[in-house]
Amino acid sequence: MSPTHEELTEHLIRMIDIRLLDPLEILLDGHDAIDPLRAVIRERTRSWATTIVSGDDRAAVSVIMRAISTLYPGDGPFDPPIDWWRSPFGQAVARRVGHPTAESVSYAVAGAMLGITRQGVHDLVSRDKLARHPEGGVRSASVRDRLLKEGNRRV
Repeated sequence: MSPTHEELTEHLIRMIDIRLLDPLEILLDGHDAIDPLRAVIRERTRSWATTIVSGDDRAAVSVIMRAISTLYPGDGPFDPPIDWWRSPFGQAVARRVGHPTAESVSYAVAGAMLGITRQGVHDLVSRDKLARHPEGGVRSASVRDRLLKEGNRRV
């Protein structure tokens, strides 16, 4: 199920607090300069959530990629744990871009993205409802397309 605007906003605010602002506050020994940043983040995050949930594709992908590269920096490809896909941000990413750095995903990841079991993914692949990747797993774009199709049926 697609996250609501409020769920996504609150989740992003928590992630920014945990990954960016709290460490900065520790580094600055509790300096008061962090409080105005929290207010700016709260305001901007509402706008980002709106873009991710209902903005045009290009703008949504831009916000998603900036958020991922900022919140999850690393030298390797973005490879979040399976539970991440069940979070409001993970669900929004799955619907807007699929997996942002992988052409194919494992059945377990596809299941987390879809909110079903690995066996459910296997069944969908067997019935040609999800596209198998030639090198194994499921095509990320196929998972995204299924999520979009399901979202349109619920509306």
